[in-house]
This record gives sequence, structure tokens and C-alpha cells, in this order.
Amino acid sequence: MGRKAKRDLTIEQQLAGGPIDLPFLALVMLLTAIGLIMVLSASYASAMYNLDASVNTGGDPLYYFKRQFGFAVLGVAAMFVISKIDYQHFRWMSVFVLGASIVLMALVVFTPLGRAGGGVKRWINLFGIRFQPSEIAKVGIIMFFAAGLSKRSGQVGLPRKWSKRTFTGRMAARLDRVGLLELVPYGLILMVVLGIIALQKHMSCMILVVVAAASVLFASGVALSWFALGGAAVGVALWFIITKTDYMAARIQIWQDPLSDLRNGGYQPWQGRIAIGSGGLMGVGLGNSQQKHLFLPEEHNDYIFAIVCEELGMIGAIVIIALFALLIIRGFWLALHARDRFGTLLIVGVTSLTGMQVFFNIGVVTGFLPPTGISLPFFSYGGTALAIQLAEMGMVLSVSRQIAAPKAE
Repeated sequence: MGRKAKRDLTIEQQLAGGPIDLPFLALVMLLTAIGLIMVLSASYASAMYNLDASVNTGGDPLYYFKRQFGFAVLGVAAMFVISKIDYQHFRWMSVFVLGASIVLMALVVFTPLGRAGGGVKRWINLFGIRFQPSEIAKVGIIMFFAAGLSKRSGQVGLPRKWSKRTFTGRMAARLDRVGLLELVPYGLILMVVLGIIALQKHMSCMILVVVAAASVLFASGVALSWFALGGAAVGVALWFIITKTDYMAARIQIWQDPLSDLRNGGYQPWQGRIAIGSGGLMGVGLGNSQQKHLFLPEEHNDYIFAIVCEELGMIGAIVIIALFALLIIRGFWLALHARDRFGTLLIVGVTSLTGMQVFFNIGVVTGFLPPTGISLPFFSYGGTALAIQLAEMGMVLSVSRQIAAPKAE
């Protein structure tokens, strides 16, 4: 494109026309490719024997892989399309994304449109596609918080001018001084989202939504005292849930000693540890896992990392963890070099969400953390989840375009 043609472009078009970040893109594509290979390896036995009563695989050993591959193609296409959008448009889109996710989650909980699975009601079927609206809610929270908090010119909680002649004005000034008024709208929205997710009994999603919101709030400059107060509140809530509910108390007991209930809840974590131990240093070889043959439940979903450890060994597992670490580090690097505050907050939210999902999943599979039901990004089976994860990566790439974009003349 010549210099005159460049001048004819608007500033917005010039900014959005830069190259995407190739290291970040390469890491995303590499993790997606490895994840597809592992889904193929981990799922073919389960698909062939049609173990899941809620899914009719027809005995096709490639059933799960073909569906995951199709959604991967769709997700990669969405990632490139989204990466071409000027990320400033995500500001106004955030209201619609978050609003749509809340409406869809409400439909799941309060209407017959909701679909159950595994004893819980978290899915909805629209246009023949079954998905969890809570996956969209994670992205919506990040986009909405980033759009709102990026408008602040300084630290969140920066006092505004209030009339000191009235009691209301003086009280508002005090509340504004400590940053409470700034946080109230975000807190209310977060409570609405968490409340609907709680009705779905989806504790793992609640954790991730809180992580996503907290990461954006932290990057926007919220005072650490608010995090201390929020952390204390979350700690009290977790203590109450763990000690006062039989369900969570049983999970903690199983986490501490899987052999205490090996016939029920302890079976999966114990078989997962057997798979990890069987892999040793070098692994038994890709495709040669024994645990995926009717022993380890959810071998292609939440516990796919155990199959990774068994087939690729400790070395292979470390390589995959290193790839995730590089992706997260690169994401934060892009956040630090974003052209504006909104781009920074958007990338911080997406990167933090991805990083915490990896941490929680691997922590649960290895026995470091109690069971949470959080899947491994790019690896665990789940077509809509994979497509949404790749769409999130597209938002990061959209911001990256403007880091090296040509400056307006």
C-alpha cells in the first residue's frame, strides 16, 4: 500500500491494521494441535465402547475427536475474524455479551430450555448446539469490567467533588474516598452473575468468574485493602461451604484420602494418580495408555492431563506446562505494551482466566488441590468451550495488532 493510500485510511483503520503477535499465535495453535491429538488418543476407547449414556457415539472411535476438530476449526476461524476487529468495539459489545450470558443462564435455570447432565442443570440447546452459557459469562465479565474501569484516568477510588453542605454529600464523599462508590456497580453485577451460577451448582465456574473479575480490578488500580477484605469474605464463604455442606465435606475427605471412598468419589482421583505414576519419566508412548481403557473416568475431559502424563511421561507433561507458561507470560507482555488501558485490562483478564484454569486443572489431577471440575484449556473435550477459548485468544491478538500498528500521519 502506497503512502497516499495509507493517508486515505482513517486513524482507526491504520491502528487496527498492524500485524498480529506471531509468538502468541504460534503458542495458541501449538497447544490446540497437541490438545486435539490428546483428545484423539484419550477418547477413542470410550467412544468405541459408547460408555456415556447421554451420548450416542455409534461405536465410532473417532466420535469425540471429529466433534472436537470441527469446533477447533470453527474456533480458529473465529479467532482470526475477531483478531481483525478493532478491539475498541469490544467496549460497546461488552454490555451485549454480558447481558446475553445472563439471559441465557436464567433460561437454563428457570425454563424448560435448560438441559441437565451428570445430575446438574447447566446447559442449553440452541439451533442444535448444546453449550454452557456460563462460559460466555466469563468473557462477558472480563469485557464489561475492562470497558468500565478503563475509563478511569487514575486509580480506582479517586475522589470526585461532592457537596459538603449536606449530610448525603459528606457521606458520599467519604465512601468515594475509600473507593466504595466506584466498586458498587461492579459488585452488584458480579453478585447477579454468581447468584445465577450458584443456582446451577457450578462451583468451579464461580471460582473462575471471581478470578477473572479480580484480575481486571487489580490491574485497574483497586486498593489492596479491598482485596484483603474481599479475600477474607471469600475465605469465610469457602469455610462455610466446606464445613456446612455434606457435598463439599465429602470432596475434601476424598481429596485427603481417595482410598476412604474408593467405590465412589475416590475412584477417579485414585485412577488418575495411577495413570500419572505409570507414565514415569518418558511415558508409555502416545496412544498406549492403559487407564483410558475403562479405568479412568473423564479421561478425555477433566482428567486428560493424567493421560498426557501416562503417555508422554513427566518430560512431556513439563513441556506442555512450559508451553502454557510461555503463553501466559507472552499474554502479560502484550498487556504491558498495549496502546491503552482498555487493551491492557482486556488481556490481563483473558490471560489470568486461562492461567488459573490451567493451574486448577493440573492441581486437581495431580492431587495438589481438591476436586473443582475445571477443564484444561485447549485439551479437555468440549467443543463450545474450545471455540470460546480460541475466540478469547482472538481478542488478545486484536489488541496485539495495535502494539506495532503504524502511527497515524
